[in-house]
Amino acid sequence: MLPAVSDLIGVIEDIAPLCLAESWDNVGLQVGGMDQPVNKVLIALDPSPEVVSDACAQGVDMLVTHHPLIFHPVTSVNLDVYPGNVIADAVRHRLAIYAAHTNLDSCAGGINDLLAERLNLFNVKVLKAAKSDSYSDAGLGRTGNLERPIKLKKFVGNIMEALHLESVRVAGNPDAVIKDVCVCCGSGSGLLKEFLACGAQVYVSGDLNYHDGRIAEMERKSLVDIGHFHSEHLIVEALAAILKEHSKNNGWDLVVIPYAKERDPFGTLF
Repeated sequence: MLPAVSDLIGVIEDIAPLCLAESWDNVGLQVGGMDQPVNKVLIALDPSPEVVSDACAQGVDMLVTHHPLIFHPVTSVNLDVYPGNVIADAVRHRLAIYAAHTNLDSCAGGINDLLAERLNLFNVKVLKAAKSDSYSDAGLGRTGNLERPIKLKKFVGNIMEALHLESVRVAGNPDAVIKDVCVCCGSGSGLLKEFLACGAQVYVSGDLNYHDGRIAEMERKSLVDIGHFHSEHLIVEALAAILKEHSKNNGWDLVVIPYAKERDPFGTLF
């Protein structure tokens, strides 16, 4: 039995309800129809032209991404440039595209919880609660404790090993003692105030800027910027595993493919 697009959306939104998305976000079905049958679903971080082209070439019926294809209201669709070229390819190949973004960041078991788990944090709690009384365990960012206090330089080494990173950006004293940790997947500057108020010694996130570093320095706190990509890419395998389990339980003829060719757009030159 083939599931429909709506069936897979139901699984995802049971985990990450749309009401948990930030007001500025555009989550949900971006291209396609709810009744389209799905034999192959591809999971990726971004709906880039390369990802969509590969999906079409592989005969994929549905692409599930973290970042939305359409962020802002569309006033025209130019088929020669992004996102119009991607929309055209998707329609031509009957590829449905769905995005679970900040709702997947915020939900229990979502990306922030995965990141906290990967860093071996205990007593994990939400850093900034969601604006929903129905989901008390949801929100942006997480706080947690290490099993034992360690120096920042050792903690950074543990992060790099856990996330398979070649480099990170760090603000703070390498010999500072770390016990309490904040994490935020994606772009973390917006939660710097919450980090400084929560009592943690270090904040692990992506897209942290110069002024964030100066503020942390003045407050004698530490920042570890692991990059936007690496703070979120771990959801690809995790979401694929969830859909595989539901497919098995529901008797669906569904092939679930975690996309393996995405890379961080930023690198380091020596």
